Amino acid sequence: MNAMFWQEDTDEAQFVVPDNVVDLIFKINCPTLPVDHAWSLSDAIHQELPWFTEEPKAGLHLVYGADSGNGWERPSEASETLYLSRRTPLILRLPKQRLEDAAELSGKTLQIDGNRMEIGAAHSRFLAMTTTLYCRHLICEADQSEDDFMQSAVESLRSLNLRFKKVLCGKGASFTTPQTPVTTRSLMVSGMSLEDAVTLQEYGIGPHRNRGFGLFVPHKTV
Repeated sequence: MNAMFWQEDTDEAQFVVPDNVVDLIFKINCPTLPVDHAWSLSDAIHQELPWFTEEPKAGLHLVYGADSGNGWERPSEASETLYLSRRTPLILRLPKQRLEDAAELSGKTLQIDGNRMEIGAAHSRFLAMTTTLYCRHLICEADQSEDDFMQSAVESLRSLNLRFKKVLCGKGASFTTPQTPVTTRSLMVSGMSLEDAVTLQEYGIGPHRNRGFGLFVPHKTV
């Protein structure tokens, strides 16, 4: 049974999304990637954009691909291979003053565990206007219970002065690193004001956001 935090409803105010942090979306030509590509992809990006690892509001969206299609289901084991369509993008979350710097990735070819990723043109996209957000991979301790993970996540959310009604944790995953493996759980946060939801997208929670962890995206199925 999933652990859940629940709080009564409160009124929300209308909000206009600012442009101080946006997603930069690159077209890519990359037929395959390993499911476990967090460290290898981020290392390849850091090599081309040395500032990326030091930029506090910079984040990397792991390449996810489609969940399913024509009888195919997205693999979940770290050792398996993702087969990407031509529509699958590479997405970086960046402060707007770094957009021009990051655009230098266009035209480059990254090597990710023996897989070639050719980077094409890019365009920017505002953060989502939604009251429900989802983080696929939030780093946790390897043996952390759901209750302890939830307590830590709620404390991190409150440290950003966010107001929310529901928090739900989900499945776990493991990623290889040059040191010890990284363990993660998914996290859904619901019932925020639009302003707080944008703040959570801008900052994320937890470590290693520039390696693909702790970033929040719209949860379209809730």
